[in-house]
Amino acid sequence: MITPEQLSAAPKVLLHDHLDGGVRPETVLELAKEIGHVLPRSDAGELGEWFVESADSGSLERYLETFEHTVAVMQDAEAIKRVASECVQDLAADGVVYAEVRYAPEQHLNGGLSLEGVVDAVREGFEHGMATAERPIVARQLLTAMRHKARSMEIAQLAVAYRDDGVVGFDIAGAEAGYPPTRHLDAFEYLQRENAHFTIHAGEAFGLPSIWQAIQWCGADRLGHGVRIIDDINYDPDTGKADLGLLAAYVRDRRIPLEMCPSSNLQTGAAESIADHPIGLLAELRFRVTVNTDNRLMSGTSMSRELTLLAEAFDYGLADFRWFAINAMKSAFLPFDERLAIIDQIIKPWYAEALTEAK
Repeated sequence: MITPEQLSAAPKVLLHDHLDGGVRPETVLELAKEIGHVLPRSDAGELGEWFVESADSGSLERYLETFEHTVAVMQDAEAIKRVASECVQDLAADGVVYAEVRYAPEQHLNGGLSLEGVVDAVREGFEHGMATAERPIVARQLLTAMRHKARSMEIAQLAVAYRDDGVVGFDIAGAEAGYPPTRHLDAFEYLQRENAHFTIHAGEAFGLPSIWQAIQWCGADRLGHGVRIIDDINYDPDTGKADLGLLAAYVRDRRIPLEMCPSSNLQTGAAESIADHPIGLLAELRFRVTVNTDNRLMSGTSMSRELTLLAEAFDYGLADFRWFAINAMKSAFLPFDERLAIIDQIIKPWYAEALTEAK
């Protein structure tokens, strides 16, 4: 078993977190007031509740609508720097030692910023956050292109241009249905030629074809969510026998990381409860499972909360959370030696001590 105090202190690794989905409610209020943006609530506590309730609809499309307010207040460099810095501080306070935070630069141009200006603002915010956080943390950017737009090649080139300046990879996001990843095949082929890393939102609201295209057509290094891979597994709870389809077997055999976000998946209808979430079976079958927050504001969550929910649903303990953390760190887009240093110098020593004390 793991105590709440241990959960808070445990070194965590976060691969799937949206910058515009983790803004503090009080920051949204203050920034909205500065620019005259009208919000649905005028109290920080009530506004935070509104985001969670609005996102808790069972629809990915409705879930995405809540971002209109957070994106609206992130249209100038100073606001973006503030949000980025607070993001890093909040993650560090929760025990996150490494984070890849994603956002779509193309959504932050209404105030006159260039794409490069947006990336620079986030970089400065991250640097400030790392310097002022109460615990050590390494934070890096993932640049996201919107799958229903036509700027993926431009964003991919931006990711390559900034890969030595705080950006470690590329992503596409947005509603899956009707917008398959193959629409952006030129961007993915470019990234592969440039030896660049990328993940793809796939298998969240849409099924196996989305995952298949992301991997076999586009060459994704990781799957954003990937929860619907469960549809390719025939599991008999009475015998405990699981028959994997060809795609599921490929994903497991190739150790393709799954960026799983349990609370978010409940809100978008990908699972009915944490106990019913496919993460339990996928972890048992030893897929490369990682635990993530997705959108901390909309889900009212944190890494500690996600792990607590999993502990309650699946009776996970220290050894399980060590496995999740190492899985994620192995799957990070950080250079190999830097990944290894965090595993060997931070994650393994902490868990070794905690497991020894628990005996």
